[in-house]
Amino acid sequence: MFTNKDIDQINSKGIDISQINDQIENFKNGFPDIVLIAAATVKKGIKPNDNTGAEKLSKFFDEHSLENNIIKFVPASGAASRMFKHLHEFVDSGDYAEEYLKDQSFNSVYNFIDNIKNFAFYDDLKIVLQKNGFDIDHCIKSNDFKTVIEFLLLKKGLNYSSLPKGLLKFHKYQEYSRTPVEEHLVEGANLCRDENNTVRIHFTISPEHKENFLKHIEEVKVSYENKFNVNYNIEFSIQKPSTDTIAVDMENNPFRETNGTLVFRPGGHGALIKNLNNTKGEIVFIKNIDNVVPDKLKPTSFLYKKVIGGYLIKLQNQIDDHLKALENNKADDSKLMEIRNFTADELCIKIIHDFNNLTDKEKTEYLFKKLNRPLRVCGMVKNEGEPGGGPFFIRNTEGEESLQIIEAAQMDLSNQRQEEIVNNATHFNPVDLVCNIRNYKGEQFNLLNYIDPLTGLISTKSKDGKDLKAQELPGLWNGAMADWITVFVEVPLVTFNPVKTINDLLREQHHY
Repeated sequence: MFTNKDIDQINSKGIDISQINDQIENFKNGFPDIVLIAAATVKKGIKPNDNTGAEKLSKFFDEHSLENNIIKFVPASGAASRMFKHLHEFVDSGDYAEEYLKDQSFNSVYNFIDNIKNFAFYDDLKIVLQKNGFDIDHCIKSNDFKTVIEFLLLKKGLNYSSLPKGLLKFHKYQEYSRTPVEEHLVEGANLCRDENNTVRIHFTISPEHKENFLKHIEEVKVSYENKFNVNYNIEFSIQKPSTDTIAVDMENNPFRETNGTLVFRPGGHGALIKNLNNTKGEIVFIKNIDNVVPDKLKPTSFLYKKVIGGYLIKLQNQIDDHLKALENNKADDSKLMEIRNFTADELCIKIIHDFNNLTDKEKTEYLFKKLNRPLRVCGMVKNEGEPGGGPFFIRNTEGEESLQIIEAAQMDLSNQRQEEIVNNATHFNPVDLVCNIRNYKGEQFNLLNYIDPLTGLISTKSKDGKDLKAQELPGLWNGAMADWITVFVEVPLVTFNPVKTINDLLREQHHY
């Protein structure tokens, strides 16, 4: 199937030929659908939270956070181009001020133009138009929306369509505006400082944007260090070429460029498990680059970051104590039962039916294996129609039951029972999690050992007018963390404020 030239190309990306063969087998056989057992709901898989409990956990986090090596991990390689899909369609259309302006819905071009002065980038756009001989007010009055939008999107203007989300101006304040990168700097200063007031933040970025990220950080870092009395330790990493996956045609043969070279595609956010594995932290907060809020909503946002952080520290302390007792064989029958109940009740880990029939040695080994794993505490919000994965009890291909975050693409919705379970779901995943990636001895887990390789995704794409099949690796908070200890905690919807289209920035929660 592969020529010597192909193998050289594969090797140049740091990929072993056996991985490519496995990927092609996945295309041929497909990935098995996830078997849902039940939706996780409050008190049945999701820990409830009231104001009193939230304040206690927040205080616990404040009291113990300095004892831990905390890092903020921000997937930030996402391009902004998809945010502007409706604006590109408008520019490419010939009916600029007629057909498109009949639609005055929230995500319409009309709503974008009508509220353009409310965007944080408005002043920059006005200036760049002026420098090129255009008055933005005149353009809008004369229905020349094409010029305004082109200077926002294209290289001749602000070039927003070619920038990553992290470098766009999101939030307008009285005297300045902030990008998502800046909002994450603010959040990091409030959550992730150590005893020396050092704040570690790790951004995963695309290599073509590294220079722009470095320049932006250099421009703003000192002002935030002075504002919050911290020192930032900013780290960057890129999605490794070795995590790219081969593309195939509809007959599962390698898809090729016109010059005969193989086509590879990024492996999706699941590839970032390798980046996470390389971070030298203990407790890691993970949140997407675009889920940021202005200062008015930060108190609530920070409170619930501390809630999940405090809960993680509390659970990890208990887990470590239990593991030390198990390791030293100090657990008598009473202690083994205590650890068994903690594992089942607090961590929602399914215990085998014949546990009581095991010898003490077998019980010790069984519980030790269940507890000696990476831990993640994930915030879950009530489902009000937002897209995204959700929390479910599932059964994997080996028959093991566990709590997982499952995407719609992983479900068999043609199965009536599975569809009923999905319809009974009450919460969804806002990608708001905190992780412990070191064991009870302080040694870092090898996170690559906890991936379920059978949870990838296959989708149909097109290139040069031809259909191809693409393969995504097990998602970062899905299959890449499948064998972690997983705990879900309810958090309020106000903590979830993603920006999927540019018009989302017009929502009330993104205003100063």
